[in-house]
Amino acid sequence: MSDAGFHIPFPKNEPVLSYAPGSLERAQLKAELERQSNTTIEIPLIIGGKEIYTGRTGKIVMPHDHGHVLATYHKAGPEETKMAIEAALEAKKDWANMSWIDKASIFLKAAELLSTKYRHLVNAATMLGQGKNVYQAEIDAACESIDYLRYNPYFASLINQWEPVSSSDSFNRMDYRPLEGFVFAVSPFNFTAIALNLATAPALMGNVVVWKPASTAVLSNYYLMQLYKEAGLPDGVINFLPGSGPDISNVVFNDPYFAGLHFTGSTSTFDGFWKTIVEHMDTYKTYPRIVGETGGKDFVVAHPSADPKALITALIRGAFEYQGQKCSAASRAYIPQSLWKEIKQELVGQTESILMGDVRDFRNFVNAVIDEAAFDKIMGYIEKAKNSNVAKIIAGGQGDKTKGYFIRPTIIETQDPHFVTMEEEIFGPVLTVYVYEDNQYEEILQLCNETSPYGLTGSIFANDRKAINKAYEVLRFAAGNFYINDKPTGAVVGQQPFGGARRSGTNDKAGSPFNLLRWISPRTIKENFIPPTSWTYPFLQEE
Repeated sequence: MSDAGFHIPFPKNEPVLSYAPGSLERAQLKAELERQSNTTIEIPLIIGGKEIYTGRTGKIVMPHDHGHVLATYHKAGPEETKMAIEAALEAKKDWANMSWIDKASIFLKAAELLSTKYRHLVNAATMLGQGKNVYQAEIDAACESIDYLRYNPYFASLINQWEPVSSSDSFNRMDYRPLEGFVFAVSPFNFTAIALNLATAPALMGNVVVWKPASTAVLSNYYLMQLYKEAGLPDGVINFLPGSGPDISNVVFNDPYFAGLHFTGSTSTFDGFWKTIVEHMDTYKTYPRIVGETGGKDFVVAHPSADPKALITALIRGAFEYQGQKCSAASRAYIPQSLWKEIKQELVGQTESILMGDVRDFRNFVNAVIDEAAFDKIMGYIEKAKNSNVAKIIAGGQGDKTKGYFIRPTIIETQDPHFVTMEEEIFGPVLTVYVYEDNQYEEILQLCNETSPYGLTGSIFANDRKAINKAYEVLRFAAGNFYINDKPTGAVVGQQPFGGARRSGTNDKAGSPFNLLRWISPRTIKENFIPPTSWTYPFLQEE
């Protein structure tokens, strides 16, 4: 390998295809949706590049038609988890020593494969298996995933360029080492791109990964493994372990070579992992890096000067795109009385007009929620509103799980700013509105700041610059991603690095160099050109 320095040019975000009627991409995706809908595949574990069939299986179904099985997947247990750790550590011997530019080249190739050959394959799997409409799949499974694969190598090149100052008699340099051990990646169902980044970001920095995907996202995640293989990723660098969380995590957290956790999921699960890691701290050869993004109770605060049409659009898109199953989804809104009188009827009317159904019908803006457990939980919150004397449902409120897990986009208006749906994460298509007196704007900002334990995303709508600045000040720690006159969803890699603090996670900002820094353990090297030959110093001499 040449010792020449390398620089990766600044990348561009992947263009979002329109899938408009008559477009080539629409026809190609429709054909792939039809093919996958008429195929049932068997998905193995992938450990050290080998396919492992355990005989303990689960099923991947369409959320909009839960009787339709897309795939049968094999589940890992303790034995397979130990095998994956061993395979990862074996692969590390070569992977950790490979030039960073060679590692980057693999993921840059994966980006090109995903933008072309794999685009419709992964998009269709995300739509059918995870219940996303075509646009939500395109911006996630295709574009955001491609952006991670392009931007992370660029960010890695920036990190690798930094070197310490040297003096005339010594040469100082940095060795950007991976962590000493393996990284455990635990990914959620709601974003294929998150699953990709949780595994590939540590791998890019020289680490090896044991990856547990969400059971409801195994189909699209399996195709990602095929993508990595074709791009040239060596066997064992990323090991694919669908299965029961405890069966896998109990082995991982007891292993002395556990070196890091890269997690997106529920706050309770992350809390449990953290406690378990602490209990086993004396087991590990190094202090593990713990990186996690958890829940959110994301807000929209409107000032009386807000643009009514822009606010309506942001509330509908922010709350109901992908059925509200985004960590960043708008789930509580604070709207002044004067503005509420102006927008209420239009907001309700537009919400009720939303079409809901099969992902293969591109007219449907809303599809099914992910599974029965999610359906029951969300409908439980809706029932609380129906039975409350301080809240009322003004749009939606209906659910039907007979064929698919369908819940109508729901708007709750409450008189109590601490009503349960204003405070607790629901993770479904439910928006709760609290209407305040116009002269209470500053009090509402403080209320918004103090209501939720989370601090993920939030937005302010106002045309009054003083009102914007006040919100910017009061809500400084209420959201890691803060939006002005925009919905609180839709962060783009390289543009809005994503992550929140408080109970929303460690805020290590996926889609930026900050996240990659967590996956290295730098070594400083000093080479002394003319070492001293006497231990004495001039100050020791007499006057």
